[in-house]
Amino acid sequence: MQAPQTTVDPSEIAKFEAMAAEWWDENGKFKPLHMLNPCRLDYITSQIAAEFDRDLTSDLPFKGLRLLDIGCGGGLLSEPMARLGADVVGADAAERNIPVAQIHAEQSGLTIDYRHTTAEDLAEAGEQFDVVLNMEVVEHVASPIDYLTACRMLLKPGGLHVCSTLNRNPKSYMMAIIGAEHVMRWLPKGTHEWSKFITPDELYDLLRQAGLDPVDRKGFVFNPLSWSWRLSDRDLSVNYVTASVKPS
Repeated sequence: MQAPQTTVDPSEIAKFEAMAAEWWDENGKFKPLHMLNPCRLDYITSQIAAEFDRDLTSDLPFKGLRLLDIGCGGGLLSEPMARLGADVVGADAAERNIPVAQIHAEQSGLTIDYRHTTAEDLAEAGEQFDVVLNMEVVEHVASPIDYLTACRMLLKPGGLHVCSTLNRNPKSYMMAIIGAEHVMRWLPKGTHEWSKFITPDELYDLLRQAGLDPVDRKGFVFNPLSWSWRLSDRDLSVNYVTASVKPS
């Protein structure tokens, strides 16, 4: 199956273009991602280490692995992956995100290949990666199945795909739309469209249709008392993450 020309939704890109300069402001519009990032990194690093038999206590445990962070934004995941030794390509369809990410990486002394491009264009160019990170992107694209197919094409045989998104149910509407956008005002109103949220079973089906083998899924659960996130084997009711592999 060939990847389509693009699954980019221009209206979604415009939302993130408008917020580009605030990526590294921990108290700005991306505060929820900064709060979630340690939990995301815990899951990502453990999955990569398990799949490729890497020791996370060693120096540069991901050295020799080529990793794509699709929808990289300002580089909140690309930078820690580079620090762990991975050869990182950060790609985003929102052009204004790229110089923000490039400048921050330079200031941090990191070498990261940031590009204004799409998963489909990278796949068409024949790019191949050991790991594809696809975090909080699939709910913003025009065609999830075509987008996930492009992600599968970008993986080497045996490669790892990590994908997080939002569940679709009344609780997620209250938490992600009403809570995050209207009450807490962590995100601008209209950042998310609840109708585009995807249930875990739907995502597993889409991943299989795209040619990937889902191997794990967990929830990201927010505790308002400790003001922190944790991983959960059972609670996938709002934010959740999956791991899949491309058959060898």
